[in-house]
Amino acid sequence: MPIKFGTDGWRDIIAEDFTYANVREVARAHAQALRAGGGQSVVVGYDTRFQGAGFARVVAEVMAGEGLRVLLAREYLPTPALSFAVVHHAAAGGVMITASHNPPQYSGYKIKGAYGGSATPAIVAEIERALQHPEVYRGPAGSIGPLDIRGAYYAQLDRQLDLETLRGYRGTVIHDAMGGAGCGWLTGYARHAGLNLDLRELHGRPDPLFHGVNPEPIPQSLGELMGLLANETGTALGVVTDGDADRVGAVTAGGRFFNSHQIFAVLLRHLHGRGVRGRVVKTVSGSRVIELLAERLGLSLLETPVGFKYITDAFLEGQADEALAVLMAGEESGGLASRGHIPERDGLLNSLLMVEAMAASGKSLDELFAAIEAEVDFRHHYDRGDLHLGAGFDKNALLREAQGYREIAGHVVEGVKTIDGVKLLLSGGASAMFRASGTEPVVRVYVEAQTPEAVRAILDEATRRVLALDVGQPV
Repeated sequence: MPIKFGTDGWRDIIAEDFTYANVREVARAHAQALRAGGGQSVVVGYDTRFQGAGFARVVAEVMAGEGLRVLLAREYLPTPALSFAVVHHAAAGGVMITASHNPPQYSGYKIKGAYGGSATPAIVAEIERALQHPEVYRGPAGSIGPLDIRGAYYAQLDRQLDLETLRGYRGTVIHDAMGGAGCGWLTGYARHAGLNLDLRELHGRPDPLFHGVNPEPIPQSLGELMGLLANETGTALGVVTDGDADRVGAVTAGGRFFNSHQIFAVLLRHLHGRGVRGRVVKTVSGSRVIELLAERLGLSLLETPVGFKYITDAFLEGQADEALAVLMAGEESGGLASRGHIPERDGLLNSLLMVEAMAASGKSLDELFAAIEAEVDFRHHYDRGDLHLGAGFDKNALLREAQGYREIAGHVVEGVKTIDGVKLLLSGGASAMFRASGTEPVVRVYVEAQTPEAVRAILDEATRRVLALDVGQPV
């Protein structure tokens, strides 16, 4: 069976490998792994993708047949709400039918641990073993009941936010839900919490085709939102959630894209200012600004491979040992988590925290980040290239070659990190990272430098070197 687990579960193309038959096999193996660990219940949810409700129903039926008590979502819901439901209902685990930010033709099977976060490598390994060695269950059947988590999840957001400060914000916020699982959830929370902000929805109708874009909060998918904010000034803000609403992006007044590194820095500074303390955790693809800011604030920093499961491990260590508690963690792709919540990305919470940071300071996100740049003496500019390559492309050969580079676009290589892929530390504080995707036939090139011209030159040169190794073409 052609099933391969990536950084956050299993994703594949609908009707090609992501079929009802394969979903049944994965659900059976997952149920077997849960039972082997003493688990008795599981929570199942889905996003707005094609046949999401049908796939979720199949998962629920198989797991109930394997003796588990299943709570099945009544309607689409965000992944962070599903993850919170696992903890709220003291379930042994969770399943979210979603392919997150992947193109519409994909679906996926996200696995959540009992702690309400991404499955650790150990959990995934147990499921993989059960796939290879299935057992016949002969015990009594379980049950399927309805899951309605919205009210409890909103109450959890209440506990994470400074509602008095948030209610003082009077600006305009546009939520681009991209047709995904965040549709209606942010406006619903605003009504619940009595917020007075001018909150508008863009692409707030659920759509399995995501209104014609890939549901990822990156500039290529946000042209309409940028246009709406082009003539706005001050603290007007556009917040973006991806297909299952765990990742976040932002567009500021004037139609400027505000990337995930900038969001991470602003929220870290804001939460620290609220008195929250702990470690800072970032994936290796994250910005140097985070490293410099953590040092400036006197906070320890942990760098991990790409994949939120590694960040989850750090949160779990912090729950077991207060000295290792995590203040905030994040990844380049817009997944951010903070202390006191579930160890999970939450695009809705992070959207509201951005508004709270502006309300508390009276400044825009651009102004808040500019102050951080001045504080750490580093000017952040960033871009990423996603290179779709031929089927015969040797990704490992690329990574071996990249480790031997001595310069790129005139920037001397001063250090090499191989935590995940290859990250070259370049002169002038710049960096170039090469990494093969675990879920798509893609090599990603991440570049940071202190001027946009340097970013462009490094990315162009890095892209040419990748493409010279094969016949692939950039997208």
